Amino acid sequence: MRSSLALFTLGLFAASLGAQRADAQPVVPGTGMRFTMVGDDFEAPDWRYIMNSPKASHEQDEEQRPPGGRSKNGRWYEGAKRGQPDVVRRIATPPGGLPGSNAALLVATKFSGIPSTTSGQQMQDDLLMGVASRLGRPIPASWTPSVVVRVYLPEFSRWEQRNGSSFGVRCDASGRTQDGSVEPYWPGMFILFRCAATGKYDHDFAQITVRAKEDGHDVPGPTIEEPGWWTFGLSFTPDGRVHQYASPGIDNLTEDDHLFSSRPYGQQFVHLNNFFVNVANLDNGKNWSTPWVIDDPAVYVIPPAGQRVENLMHGGSVAARGGSPAGRMAFGRLKTLTH
Repeated sequence: MRSSLALFTLGLFAASLGAQRADAQPVVPGTGMRFTMVGDDFEAPDWRYIMNSPKASHEQDEEQRPPGGRSKNGRWYEGAKRGQPDVVRRIATPPGGLPGSNAALLVATKFSGIPSTTSGQQMQDDLLMGVASRLGRPIPASWTPSVVVRVYLPEFSRWEQRNGSSFGVRCDASGRTQDGSVEPYWPGMFILFRCAATGKYDHDFAQITVRAKEDGHDVPGPTIEEPGWWTFGLSFTPDGRVHQYASPGIDNLTEDDHLFSSRPYGQQFVHLNNFFVNVANLDNGKNWSTPWVIDDPAVYVIPPAGQRVENLMHGGSVAARGGSPAGRMAFGRLKTLTH
């Protein structure tokens, strides 16, 4: 598996070497200092998510339906543009997970469009992990932020039996456009299903796609032939680029796991607002999405020269690994919308 991933990576580098030759080296996600003020390990026995239904569907009908869902620990909240997955639940960690992990998070959805209606089209729901809302400010490019998450892929027989996008690992970021304005954008990676039951493929498999090239198009990535744990990561460097990484298993990411680097949509990264996951399905009132499980999503930074992690917290302090979290944030539905 890793050898095919490396070949894919080399191909991407060869195709984009000229465009990247003046840029700094990518940074492996997970490099630097981990914050405990953001992220989650789901180990607290009383962890729970408060749905506050009905959910949002602003993308379809401009309705947000506050106050919106949120986790009891204040680290997760409902996406205001599309709404939250119908199931957000702490479960026992699937086999082969991180050492010492007893719990992980299950996300799945059925009614992914406008509440009480069906569209018959692919729709998706979003669950956001607060970053800027926890720190009181977004993380700027000079801090080289990165995000790492473990994702469990179930047996292909348990996937929603259709072709197309099933799950996304993404960030809510802001970037500078060519005209100088700062606009939101949402780089990341998707897991697509290639379903034999549709007659289009001779066997079930999954494929990673990367969002996005500078022209906004997705980049086809490696195929996944076996279920189990994968590690995904995104890093953001001061030169304005976004770097995507993925690797089978639960080991920390390395340089060999690099998939792609770009300035998605031609925008130069300015700051990181949030991390989020997408869950997609056919919104027909019958199909459940694939049951997705994530564990230990974490945010890391590399403090600029002369800076400490405390400087990143607006109006308070922030805890790095080994410290104690400071401050609490009340989470209603935020007005920042995700695409």
